[in-house]
Amino acid sequence: MLKTKIAVFVSGGGTNFEALINAQENGKIPHGEIVLMVSSSKTAYALKRAENHGIKSVVCSKKELGSQESFEEEILKNLEENDIQLIVLAGFMSILSKEFTKKYENRIINIHPSLIPSFCGEGFYGLHVHEAALKKG
Repeated sequence: MLKTKIAVFVSGGGTNFEALINAQENGKIPHGEIVLMVSSSKTAYALKRAENHGIKSVVCSKKELGSQESFEEEILKNLEENDIQLIVLAGFMSILSKEFTKKYENRIINIHPSLIPSFCGEGFYGLHVHEAALKKG
């Protein structure tokens, strides 16, 4: 049986990415395989995590590519080159356009540690999200 090819998008440390890798290695993702990690930052520790597990990684930085369109074109090129069927946003801090998400309609999962829109937006990343949710009750 062919496994679904998964790309995980990250922007930072990659703890959710590592959890997905561990789940895959422990047989908890039997029908999928993480084959690509896309980082929006060239300094993300998640790049080291990908290297440690032999997972291909690419950096697609909107800042370096100059525009949203160029940023998304670069990501799409990498997704197509790797025959990606499912995208998991795991701490990915960049906004993707409606046009981009339509290309992967019903094939994008976003991992977010709280209810959206209550705890999202500027400043809500990492532990800040959990702290705000706990403070709210």
